[in-house]
This record gives sequence, C-alpha cells and structure tokens, in this order.
Amino acid sequence: MTHQLEDFAQKDGQGSERPKPGLRHLLTLDARDGVEPPRGWLALALLCAAQFMVVLDFSIVNVALPSMQKSLGFSPTTLQWVVSAYSLLFGGFLLLGGRAADLFGRRRVFLLGLVLFTLASLGGGFAQSPIELIVARASQGLAASIVAPSVLSLITTTFPQGAGRNRALGTFGAVASAGFASGVILGGLLTSSFGWRWVLFVNVPIGLTIIALTPLLLPESRGAKKRLDLPGSAAVTLALAVLIYALSQANAAGWGSLQTIGLLILAALLLVAFLSLEARTRDPLVRLSIFRLRTLTGADTCGLLFGASLGPTLFILTLYLQNVLGYSPVLTGFAFLPHALIVTFTTNLVSRLTTRLGVKPGMVTGAVVLAVGLFWLSRLSAHDQYWAIILPGTLLVGLGVAFQIVTVAIAATKGVADDEQGLASGLFNTSQQVGSALGVAILVAVASARTVALSTGSGGPGGSAALVGGFQSALLTAVGFAILSVVVSLLVVREVRLTRSKTSV
Repeated sequence: MTHQLEDFAQKDGQGSERPKPGLRHLLTLDARDGVEPPRGWLALALLCAAQFMVVLDFSIVNVALPSMQKSLGFSPTTLQWVVSAYSLLFGGFLLLGGRAADLFGRRRVFLLGLVLFTLASLGGGFAQSPIELIVARASQGLAASIVAPSVLSLITTTFPQGAGRNRALGTFGAVASAGFASGVILGGLLTSSFGWRWVLFVNVPIGLTIIALTPLLLPESRGAKKRLDLPGSAAVTLALAVLIYALSQANAAGWGSLQTIGLLILAALLLVAFLSLEARTRDPLVRLSIFRLRTLTGADTCGLLFGASLGPTLFILTLYLQNVLGYSPVLTGFAFLPHALIVTFTTNLVSRLTTRLGVKPGMVTGAVVLAVGLFWLSRLSAHDQYWAIILPGTLLVGLGVAFQIVTVAIAATKGVADDEQGLASGLFNTSQQVGSALGVAILVAVASARTVALSTGSGGPGGSAALVGGFQSALLTAVGFAILSVVVSLLVVREVRLTRSKTSV
C-alpha cells in the first residue's frame, strides 16, 4: 500500500517534512497519520480469526452429523436441529448484536460474544444427550450473532473510508469465504481422526487465544449514549427468527401448509409492529432514515441476493458431489478448496481495484461473473466432470464472490456515522443470512419439484439423472438471483469513488 500513500509518507498535506515516527508512536498510530499502523493490522488479524471461527461453525458440523446421531441417539427429525439451532439464533439476533456493540462498547460486546461462544463450544463437546448438544449449538448461534457484527464494526471504525478500509474488508471477506470450505475439510479430518466432539472442542483454544489478546490489541469504541430499544429489539428478533424458521421448514411442511403460511404471516405482522415502534421511539434500534442512503439500501439488497445465490449453491454442490458422484465428505471438502483459494488470493486485488475504479463497477462485475459461474455449473451431469464443469465453475463463482463480498461490504458501511457502524454491520449480516435461508428454501423446492417431475414423467429419466435434472434447475434459479443483483447494482447503488488520500490507510 506504500504506493497509495507516497504523496504523504514523508510530507504532510501542506508539503512540509514530517518527523520519522518512533516505535511507541507507531504502536498508537491511527489511520489519520497516513501510515499503516502495525497495531491496526494485528488487530485485523485478530478480528479475522474470530470471524473465521464463526463461519467455520456453519459447515464444520455437517460432516459430523452421522457420528453425532449414532453417539447421542438423535432421531432423523431432531438431528437437523444441530444445524438449524445455530442458524436460527444467529439470524434472529444479528441486528440486536450489532446495535448493542454501538451502545455498550464494541470491544466489550465482542468479548462477551467470544466468551459465550467458547463456553458453548466446550459444553457442546461434552454433551451427553441430544438436547444438551442442541442447546449448545443454539448458544453458539446467539454468541455468533454478537461476534459477527462486532467484528465488522470494529474493522470499519478502526480503518476510515478509503484504501485502508478496502484492503481490510478484502481480508475480512477472504477469511469469511474460506471459513466455509475449511469447515467441510476440517470437520471430516477431525471426525475421522479424533471423533465428532473435536469439531466443537477445536473452538476452545482459538477462542481463549482471541480473548487473551483482545484487550492488548483492540481499543474500546462506542457510539453516542442512548437507551437500548427493548420493544423494537424483541419485535425484530422474533420477526427474523420466525421468518428464518418458516423458510427452513417450508419444504418439509409444504409451502401451502397452514404452518408455513401462518408463520410467514406472523413474521410479517411482527415486522410491521417493529417498523411502527421504530417510527415512534426516540432512540430506535434501527433509525429508519438510514434506508435513505441509497448505496446502503442497494448494498443490503445485493447482500440478500448474494446470500440467496451462493449459500444454496454450495449446499446443492455438496449433495451432488456426495449423492451423485459418490465423493467422501473429506474429498468433497477438498473439491471446494480451489474456490476458497481464489477468493482468498483475489480479494486484495479487488480492494485495490475498488479504490481506483469505485464500488459500483466492482459490484456489477462480481454479480455478472457470479452469474456466469453459476450458469457453467448448471451444466453438470450424472458423470464425474469435475475438471470440465465443477472446477472452472467454482473458480468463476469464487472470483465473483471476491468482488461481491468486498464491494458489497464497503457499500453497506459507506456514509454511515461511526456510532451506527454496528447497526450497519448488523443489517449487512442479516441481509445475507435471510437471503441464504430464502435461497436454500427456494432452490431445494425447485430441485425437488423438478426431480419428482422427471422421475414420474412418461419416459423421463430416473435415479441419478432425475436428481441431476433437479440440481440443474436449482442452479439456473441461482443464476436468476445473480442477474437481479446486477440490476439492483446498476439502478439503485450510487457511484462511490474512494480516493487515495491522507485518510486512507
């Protein structure tokens, strides 16, 4: 990044010579000094480690589910709650977690979430019954909803708008994306080598290390002193939890069932109640005027569409690799490794391009490349075509993800005051989580309907061929979500040029 600051490295903004900083000064630099603060980048590494741990736990348990079922005696219907309990609490409490970070101190809330996450992981590892493990996973999800928005708001308040924040968010995005693929690989290795309990125990040393280093590396920051909007918090938390639960159960219960329709109506009523409360309270959980920021609104909409296209695609591909091609869980994890690597190694380039060209071109490019990659993947067949279909498709998707995850995160926090960065981070994370739940529900419904139609139709293919036909239709639906993201990026998001300046670290 030195080349981005060459005009200010030795001179101040008026052209006069600047004194060379000593070691003590370097350790306490802030972004306005025009030099990369070592402490800032160490803090970023710490925050990314916490984000990696949170994302890891979305996928690390999937491979261990059969072992958990056998060990603790789960029934087929209760086993899904090992996954659902985490995602339900995570999605439901994200907005509250983000706002709490603004009001009570981002470092304090971050530490609270880490302590709870570490204790929940330890308790889950020692679980002796299904209910104990489900409670532990729910506690992990609650803790993750506190940690995730705190991480993003700490990054955006540590690094001001400009090249430094872009680079930091690029690193954050790379770590978040790599966490999912790493979870599949690590889950398989730990389960086969040490048993399923270690997919939970692995979080304990990581969590303790981050907890110990946080007071040394992260300064406290908070927004203006305001009261927490408890009625609004309760309404939106219940609305999100009910919505995510309804979407996750829609295919099993039926989209036209009384349960699904009733839950969706309840979620809508709770959301209306929340908006009514926010419009009348003096210190709202979500200041409704924040949605007048077109770039933020467009970014969160794109975040929802991004979650709706990417989340279910990884789920569909996992089923395809294991159920159609017969890959082992560990081999399935390694099949996603190129996807994770291209995201990891291109996000820094994307952040630099975003600084030069602006946010909007990057968002459009990412959505277009994502759509092309998803379309390529929709050509999969019942035969193993990893090198011809899966590898190039996942590489294209990974490149699109690199653009999307960096530019959308930048746009979602652009122009937001520091005292509302936790709120902006919560909105960003919530949009992706709701999008993922919505996408999985829709794509699974599309895949199931197409598979049944092919299996029962006159002269239609059966078995694996019908299953593949369902997956193809689901992936084409994901292409539609990506194309909608292109449209939103073009029509809603304002152009944001991030100049390389003295405030860019």
